[in-house]
Amino acid sequence: MRKADLVAMISEKTGVPKVDVLVTLETFFKEVKNSLAEGQNVYVRGFGSFIVKKRAKKIGRHIKKNIAIEIPEHYIPAFKPAKIFIDQVKSNSDLIEGK
Repeated sequence: MRKADLVAMISEKTGVPKVDVLVTLETFFKEVKNSLAEGQNVYVRGFGSFIVKKRAKKIGRHIKKNIAIEIPEHYIPAFKPAKIFIDQVKSNSDLIEGK
């Protein structure tokens, strides 16, 4: 499913115009990105958490030059689904049967 499909589905189910749904979705995404960039996690009860994870410093390899390089510690965005979300996906029989 793409963003356009999601917007169309939400618009159809709620009766809100597609333009308003798109603006709302874009604003949500922007606020999540801004919060994570500031180091603040975003928790959506029943859905999951958008969190900032710290990756430790490590030694990597530059394959073409065959030399070791140091990769400094850095932060990455991550998503941790809520338990109810995980259970719903696990119990979906259509996914299990490959439909």
